[in-house]
Amino acid sequence: MLHLDMDAFFASVEQLTRPTLQGRPVLVGGLGGRGVVAGASYEARAFGARSAMPMHQARRLVGIHAVVLPPRGVVYGVASRRVFDTVRSLVPLVEQLSYDEAFGEPAQLAGASAEDAELFCEILRQRVREETGLVASVGAGSGKQIAKIASGLAKPDGVRVIRRSEERQLLARLPVRRLWGIGPVAEEKLHRLGIETVGELAALTDTEAASILGATTGPALHRLAQGIDDRPVVERAEAKQISAESTFASDLTTIEQLREAVGPIAEHAHQRLLRDGRGARTVTVKVKKADMGILTRSATLPFATVDAATLVWVARRLLLDPRQIGPVRLLGVGFSGLTEVWQQPLFPDLELVPETPEARRTVGAPQAVAGAVGDTARWRVGDDIAHPDFGHGWVQGAGHGVVTIRFETRSSGPGPVRTFPADSREITRANPVDSLDWPDYVTALRAEQSASAPPVEDLAGR
Repeated sequence: MLHLDMDAFFASVEQLTRPTLQGRPVLVGGLGGRGVVAGASYEARAFGARSAMPMHQARRLVGIHAVVLPPRGVVYGVASRRVFDTVRSLVPLVEQLSYDEAFGEPAQLAGASAEDAELFCEILRQRVREETGLVASVGAGSGKQIAKIASGLAKPDGVRVIRRSEERQLLARLPVRRLWGIGPVAEEKLHRLGIETVGELAALTDTEAASILGATTGPALHRLAQGIDDRPVVERAEAKQISAESTFASDLTTIEQLREAVGPIAEHAHQRLLRDGRGARTVTVKVKKADMGILTRSATLPFATVDAATLVWVARRLLLDPRQIGPVRLLGVGFSGLTEVWQQPLFPDLELVPETPEARRTVGAPQAVAGAVGDTARWRVGDDIAHPDFGHGWVQGAGHGVVTIRFETRSSGPGPVRTFPADSREITRANPVDSLDWPDYVTALRAEQSASAPPVEDLAGR
């Protein structure tokens, strides 16, 4: 069994497509006050920054050298697709867990020696690097649990094969949290009983594990702790919806409270959307009232997007006023109509298509984030730009009526910097995918998507 994990994937894609950032501490994630880190380069991790950390905390840890960029999910999706197309050329059966992680079960390694497995993993890792320019770590072991632990030990940019003879000893000394399926709650329960390591969990009986962790989960985790893992590699069905929700300690009673609460929930769902690798057309808000009644409202965009500002804005527009419906105890945000996206629209004029009777109304563009043409607010750090002479670039800074652009792509090497008036007609928004500079690959993917995509009217009716 193999486990392939791309190293610092989001930040690595940014460093790949923007060569000036190679070797610099890059943070990818939300830029607002409640923003969360979606990815951190190894240079940023050296300061203590990590994924899922509040962005303000990560910026404080890294300091003035931090490069903070908004996520470009469309670019990560294409890069991920090419990574796993490459993997499947050597390993036909792949269970992809996210943008950057997958299990594989190569038939040619059945009964192979550890040395043969290590050579295969090295060939796979090198093939991914040659095809995409991105770095992967690959682990191998007797089952999913061991292979995943092995890839973690291989990081960064390495290979690790765990032999049968060393599994028990290796597992025994690991903290229980490293066991797949042990989260913060289970970890706390085990720690209260003095169970700190996987070996100590393995030493329990099935009955004891069941009494601590539950009748179903306990025995399953106990087997994993003992190195018993017979779960097969299976192709995963794509999710039809991605969502997040939160139950409040006290019921919310005003629309202002709901607007305050919906941002972090939508951003959490957006993090999952980024990991999934597709864009969303439909945004749904779910409200559970104090009397346990549930209301939902949805709206469909004319395009699939991964732009956080657009998705959060739509969610806010769909909120219902508690003064009209009653106090709210739970709020959820869901994204559906999931599909691959090629062009990432930034703050377009939206004409939302209502999906429920309550939402049958025309909604205008998100003026709070759009920015007028010619205004400095038109540009933000990280925007992809095209210029007739200098080609593809990205915004390094904007303000005081000017915008500074670095012109470079994956294949260009570090590029030149130029400054333009913010309202210059020479600079236009560019497709972020062009920064990968994979024209043949992207053209083939677009043709494949066009051949298999359902009609727009079918999507609108979902």
